[in-house]
Amino acid sequence: MPALCMPMLRWSIVPIRFRVRFAWPGYNGWKMILDCSGMTSVHPLHFPTCRQLHRQPHRMAVMLDTLAAPASHELEIKHSRFIAHAAPIGNATDALAFVDAVSVVDATHNCWAYRHGNEYRSSDDGEPSGTAGRPILAAIDGQGYDRVVVVVTRWYGGIKLGAGGLVRAYGGTAAECLRLAQRSPLIPMAERILHCGFEDMGIVHTLLGSAGAEKLDEQFLPEGLRLHVRLPADRLDALAIRLRDATRDRLRLSEPTSND
Repeated sequence: MPALCMPMLRWSIVPIRFRVRFAWPGYNGWKMILDCSGMTSVHPLHFPTCRQLHRQPHRMAVMLDTLAAPASHELEIKHSRFIAHAAPIGNATDALAFVDAVSVVDATHNCWAYRHGNEYRSSDDGEPSGTAGRPILAAIDGQGYDRVVVVVTRWYGGIKLGAGGLVRAYGGTAAECLRLAQRSPLIPMAERILHCGFEDMGIVHTLLGSAGAEKLDEQFLPEGLRLHVRLPADRLDALAIRLRDATRDRLRLSEPTSND
């Protein structure tokens, strides 16, 4: 029988987790961590078309940042001018409003991306598919940001950059803008409704202040005080115990409903 020949595989099998660093002359470089749920045939150099470029819904349990304030950064690459504008967002509506606000009508392209938790979108705005919006989104993820939108505006300078050059230009401009921007840690918050008697108001306000709770609403009812508060989620359990002990379990604590 003739011997069976195995074809040469052009793609390597990458196990579970790997780290790729993208760097190019004149840029500081940026990196992207790709997490796979099993074995996958992903070539590291093909990241613009790699589905793992976008973080999956089960995102890594790491501390992320948002922007403390809007930021911008400008680069010139082969006579093309690139300027990135970035801003923190509270939701997708904020992101799209920012895109409309900073986009330049007479520019060649206004490409953008945003991430808000597991929600994200990107746009190449006429550039070849995958060469602008996805690299901008990868820059947001690679720099460890969330709740951020970035718009990179390009004025064409007469020299074509090619697909790889566009990826580096848009991703690099966005990454450098975010790298230089002032960061603000994202702290998970929790909201609760508190009911207490008038006799416990003093100690309740003291304990809420010591836990860094923010008062969202306060109502005086015939039976006592009703408070709607927000505080860092990691302080909630300790606060609940202290409130229970200080009021001898008279205080009622519950999650807000859709009417609150």
